Amino acid sequence: MSKKSVVIVESPAKSKTINKILGSGYMVVSSMGHIMDLPKSRMGVDVKNNFEPEYIVIPSRRKYLAKLKKETKNKDVIYLAADPDREGEAISWHLKNQLGRKKEVFRVTFDEITESAVKRAFDNPHAINMNLVNAQQTRRVLDRIVGYSISPLLWRKVTRGLSAGRVQSIAVRIIVNRENEIRKFIQQEYWEIEALLRKEEGERRSFTAKLDKINGVNPEIKSEEEAVRITEDIKKNKFVVSNIKEGTKKKSPLPPYTTSKMQQDAFNKLHFPVQKTMRIAQQLYEGVELYNKESIGLITYMRTDSVRVSNDAQKAAREYILNEYGEKYYPAKPNVYRSKKGAQEAHECIRPTIPLRNPDSIKKFLNADQFKLYELIWKRFLSSQMSQALYAVTTVEIGAGIYLFKASGTTVVFDGFTVLYTEADNHKDEERRKDDWKIPLLKVREELVLMKLLPSRHFTKPPARYSDATLVKALEEEGIGRPSTYAPIISTVVARHYVKRIKGYLHPTELGEIINNLLVTHFPTIMDIGFTAKMERELDDIEDGKIDRLDVLKSFYGSFIHNVDEAKTHMKSIKREGVKTDKICELCGKPMIIKWGRRGKFLSCSDFPKCKFAKSITTGIKCPNPGCEGELIERRSTRGTFYGCTKYPNCKYTTRSLPKEDDKSESEKPPELNNG
Repeated sequence: MSKKSVVIVESPAKSKTINKILGSGYMVVSSMGHIMDLPKSRMGVDVKNNFEPEYIVIPSRRKYLAKLKKETKNKDVIYLAADPDREGEAISWHLKNQLGRKKEVFRVTFDEITESAVKRAFDNPHAINMNLVNAQQTRRVLDRIVGYSISPLLWRKVTRGLSAGRVQSIAVRIIVNRENEIRKFIQQEYWEIEALLRKEEGERRSFTAKLDKINGVNPEIKSEEEAVRITEDIKKNKFVVSNIKEGTKKKSPLPPYTTSKMQQDAFNKLHFPVQKTMRIAQQLYEGVELYNKESIGLITYMRTDSVRVSNDAQKAAREYILNEYGEKYYPAKPNVYRSKKGAQEAHECIRPTIPLRNPDSIKKFLNADQFKLYELIWKRFLSSQMSQALYAVTTVEIGAGIYLFKASGTTVVFDGFTVLYTEADNHKDEERRKDDWKIPLLKVREELVLMKLLPSRHFTKPPARYSDATLVKALEEEGIGRPSTYAPIISTVVARHYVKRIKGYLHPTELGEIINNLLVTHFPTIMDIGFTAKMERELDDIEDGKIDRLDVLKSFYGSFIHNVDEAKTHMKSIKREGVKTDKICELCGKPMIIKWGRRGKFLSCSDFPKCKFAKSITTGIKCPNPGCEGELIERRSTRGTFYGCTKYPNCKYTTRSLPKEDDKSESEKPPELNNG
């Protein structure tokens, strides 16, 4: 008698795809993600008993667990097919503990949801990897200890409803640090001089050369007067070609996507926020119905820091390149890429599950966003297996007395992988730049005609604020977070109103800066970027079985809880003292101070509770609704910061951003905190 089997995955979409692959011999059901977690009402970690976590069934998951128990009751074998990472392993472990008594329980993992990969996984089931479970559990316990120790402090010292996170607070610090760099930046004026030149022999086309040296030294022109003087002096000289350097430059294709690189490219090219990119990638991974209602995963697992490519996928990609583009685009040896140190090489890169599946061939089965992301992944992967691009580079040096000008030209000799993928936003931008770089054929000692000198004024620019893409890049470079955490980190700090997006860039809110300053002062270790990166490496070591989870937790807890006790006494109370302003209470004449509540900051009388006068802080901008006399005020929602009318609910005007004239207020420095 054959054994009855049930397969448990996280989502209905994934279960639907796997069910079609496995057929009627298996029942495939969904757990809807985690079924167990630490309780919300308390820390749920027994620090005196080896940091034992107190897991409970998540209230909203009880009905799903009851359904799973019913569906597995008469089954002999349970296959746990959650995602192949720490979270998936933890989900599987909890499911085994709840459902696996007196049954055979196996773990199956696959990096792509295709028929061959899924069937291969079921032919090779294995036990749950407790090292992965311990790594996930340690992260969860660390985050819970930090959050449930610091958050009550912030409630008492600032306002109710605040929270702190071990990794999210570091992300806020990175954003605040950049904002401080911008404030401290002192703009410097400088000038550049270009010459518009052409050949003497009736050549109509002109080209530009930039002033590169004055008497062999880099020019430093800091004023208009100096630029005018130099320009007049240059005019006295003949322009003669003094040197021509010709060479070639090879450009290699980029590796296929890791999670962070996909998030960065999708933001830069498709303008997708990180959270949106991961949501769409999840859909492509879990499965899309194609021809004849065939449901198949279109990409490999989308949470990875590895650039490894399977032999089968590489072979299929190379065959496609040879057939579609020809031998010139087909490198003699396959391109192999090295992952960064510490990457999980058991995983693959993010790639199409079947490289031959051209995006255009399945476009009608995808929505617009799915198609855009799939096309991006497909092009990046295929191009990673193509030949190098080759460029001819010409640099011309032109003397004019003591002044040396330079002009460079780049010509595409062979486009190679760029036929599919370029780092520019689009192919038109790249082509326009190529045209701009062209210069005519010149000879040494050839005299050129000066058509015009073009002095131009410039100013040094402060460092740019972070976008989703550049913050992910910074987190990855600093070793903060892992592929599965980048999107939640950003969404969390925005949801907590510590950071807000303005025209695609991340700005710290005033509250975010105050919380950051308090935490940096009283929790220097937790807020140290290097320490947080070290913790990530230790979690990796737990996963690899190199260190014990208790050693990590004990080492962390001792100094941390000491900082908590110190902060209880010495942390400045913003709730009590507020932030001073120059405004006066309309009832008693005492100074007004800024405080924070659930809906944001407001003005309160400093003599509270004797005087209970308080008022909203508006932007000073009149509500655009015709006939409305209200002003716009910053408000909060679960989707982030927005601006609404003070006359709500009579006026329901809202907007996500303020008019341009208000932009300058975003960089005003918040009040200094004296944390004593």
